Amino acid sequence: MACISPDGKPTDSGIKMLRALKAGHKSAEEVAGDSRLPLFRVRSGLRELTQASLAIETDSGYELTEKGTALIK
Repeated sequence: MACISPDGKPTDSGIKMLRALKAGHKSAEEVAGDSRLPLFRVRSGLRELTQASLAIETDSGYELTEKGTALIK
């Protein structure tokens, strides 16, 4: 299950991960717990969200970008 649809918009699982990041969860494990998605799916999803410039990876985990924040308002 992809987190980004062919038209470049986040799928349902992508939205769940973006909302978890907005809530302040930074690690893949925290995002998995908040979104109730399997950790393996969250790890691949975070890579996709990063490639789509919706999230960035930092030293402390993952954070939303302005573009990611705008999609879940």
